[in-house]
Amino acid sequence: MKVQVDQELCQGHTLCAMRAPDVFELDDIDGHSSPVSEEVPAGQEGKVREAVRSCPERAISVS
Repeated sequence: MKVQVDQELCQGHTLCAMRAPDVFELDDIDGHSSPVSEEVPAGQEGKVREAVRSCPERAISVS
């Protein structure tokens, strides 16, 4: 599974990092999210799906 964050849509709500802290990192300045790695680590798929559902901007996508 791969994860991406659309930087144009992300508003820095930080919900993704609360749901999957090992997968998403936050910018120190504005809180915008980005994946630590495009490849989701084994065992983190469920947390990433929760993060996708929790994003109010729908900025996270998985494939």
